[in-house]
Amino acid sequence: MLESNCTKINFFSGEDIPLEMHKVRMVQRLNLSEVERRLAVIEEAGSNTFLLPNREVFLDMLTDSGVNAMSEAQYAAMMMADDSYAGSETYYRLAATLTDIFGTKYFLPAHQGRACENILANAFVTEGSTAIMNYHFTTTKAHITRLGGRVIEALGEQALNTVSTDPFKGNFDMAKLRRSVEETGPGNISFVRIEAGTNLIGGQPISLDSMRQVSAFCKEKKIMLVLDASLLADNLYFIKTREADCRARELADIVREIGSLMDIIYFSARKLGCARGGGILTSSDEYFKKMRTLVTLYEGFLTYGGMSVREMEAINVGLRETLDFNVINQTPLFVEALGKALEAQGIPVVTPFGGLGCHVDATRFVDHIPQEQYPAGALAAAIYIAGGIRGMERGTLSEQRQPDGSETLAQMELVRLAIPKRVFTYSQIKFVADRLAWLYQNRRMIGGLEFEDEPETLRFFLGKLRPVGDWQKALAKKFRKDMPSGL
Repeated sequence: MLESNCTKINFFSGEDIPLEMHKVRMVQRLNLSEVERRLAVIEEAGSNTFLLPNREVFLDMLTDSGVNAMSEAQYAAMMMADDSYAGSETYYRLAATLTDIFGTKYFLPAHQGRACENILANAFVTEGSTAIMNYHFTTTKAHITRLGGRVIEALGEQALNTVSTDPFKGNFDMAKLRRSVEETGPGNISFVRIEAGTNLIGGQPISLDSMRQVSAFCKEKKIMLVLDASLLADNLYFIKTREADCRARELADIVREIGSLMDIIYFSARKLGCARGGGILTSSDEYFKKMRTLVTLYEGFLTYGGMSVREMEAINVGLRETLDFNVINQTPLFVEALGKALEAQGIPVVTPFGGLGCHVDATRFVDHIPQEQYPAGALAAAIYIAGGIRGMERGTLSEQRQPDGSETLAQMELVRLAIPKRVFTYSQIKFVADRLAWLYQNRRMIGGLEFEDEPETLRFFLGKLRPVGDWQKALAKKFRKDMPSGL
């Protein structure tokens, strides 16, 4: 497949803007309601952007999971689906593609990424065991801890610095990894997990060289190595553009090497493949046999795993498209464009710009709000009031309380403005930057949040909060004054 080593198109004007490498052939109507309506809606949702009905959202930047735009080839492929309960030809086509791309022997389908995590945890996590990773994801950690396991993170020193020039903040600190294994004992480690495009620290990539080092160490210690490849597409872009010895390599060649380094690979196809589903890959007969019963028990038969076969056909095509540089560069380029626009207004963001979305640093944006009052959650609610833009809190609200009821204060307080692949236009990106610029000028008006309905597990999905004071009403009133149309 022809690839370009250029990361962007040069404009004669000298402007530094991303260029959409696709054309729009189907549209979906958007609605931007007036600020008073937005205020009422966020109050009804308990200041939780997950609970906003999409009809009330102008730009949905909550996630890239399951909301990426599919290609015409993917839609066409859905018409070829073999709708059989067992032995579907669709399954064999997808399995062959995964073997071709990653070089793995077995494919176990599941309905999404956290379903894969459930299977992995039930198969390999035991009471008192330890999983070591470059950084946790919320559902990954929850599956491990509910079974009595614990999580150790072996991040590099730059990983939690929101302002940095480190091109691979998702890399492992090998000294920390060795020390963690020595202190825990190799026999007490369920697995080492690599997360491509570390979600909770700003979509920061891990280098291929770091993967090689971790793989060699795990083989030496006879420890299982697992890759969460959900954000691999963005991570591949950064490997190819930031890692010197990969710039001239084909994407297919890089992915094949990654596959050879891992014992198990799992992914959410809602991100990798741009359709709803997921899967687990391995070449180990032992691991395959240990997980296949769990797939049948929790998901469905081995040849559909809880997925629609039409989605499986779309995933098959989407995975092939992941090897096209002009497909995988779209989200990183638009993240960079939004990040630069926010930086130009003095708005604090995570640097270097990563994949998945632009991450606003709530710790610096609303530095007057204590962590116990969920500053990132408050900022996400304020962003919705200011522009009908739905982002996601990635901070203390996304953590779990300690057994004694005290808060687990997050290491970072971020609001993620996700940029799904091939969904938004540049003018919409500029609108987001404009509304955040207004909000930043009025940031002292933003106050904290407190729970009024707090689930015990994954509270950031379902919990409801209320503002500390009447700051949301005051903010909406100020917006109406500054923007008389209320839009």
